Amino acid sequence: MKLYAEYLFPRLMDWMMSGETFQRLRAHLLKDTRGNVLEIGYGTALNLPHYPATVTHLTLADPARLLRSKVRQRTAQAAFPVTVEEQPAESLSFPDRHFDRVVSTWTLCTISDPERALREIGRVLKPDGLFLFLEHGRSDDRHIAVWQDRLNPIQRVAACGCNVNRRIDQLIEKSGLRLVRLRRFHMSGVPRVIGEMYQGQCVRGNGD
Repeated sequence: MKLYAEYLFPRLMDWMMSGETFQRLRAHLLKDTRGNVLEIGYGTALNLPHYPATVTHLTLADPARLLRSKVRQRTAQAAFPVTVEEQPAESLSFPDRHFDRVVSTWTLCTISDPERALREIGRVLKPDGLFLFLEHGRSDDRHIAVWQDRLNPIQRVAACGCNVNRRIDQLIEKSGLRLVRLRRFHMSGVPRVIGEMYQGQCVRGNGD
């Protein structure tokens, strides 16, 4: 299992998530990034080519270091400084109100304590900052949701901890962040049990 998790699965994930639809969705989400940016759970750094020139510095944070040579290659091609940090989203080392944008793509499905991670995101966001997210999660169709619950134990093993049945919007709201934009859709070319998407923007909660 260690061989699969550390060698085979990262390569499979990198190949699958390099597809045209994934890249189009990344580009659409990241067009609003600017300034000092934090990306949590960066994986193999597939988002990097889609960050615009308005980014002044990008920090990548992830407890796992996957395909390090690919990550080095992709960060070396960036048009702005990139710092790579080996740390979990649940306990970020950065100061309060530090980042203009925080980004998460296909990450909240895997984090062991997503509410704690979201609270940390709120902590490190500047008062006028935005949290930009693109995640898959629980369907509003109860028939699809039943199958998500049934298949989730298998998914967690096959995809190294990924969950298909998390209500991303509810997790965000419980964390104290405030949703200002949310788009729900089914990702084309992907089975609905794993392709129910949540895309949106959040700000710090009132009074933060």
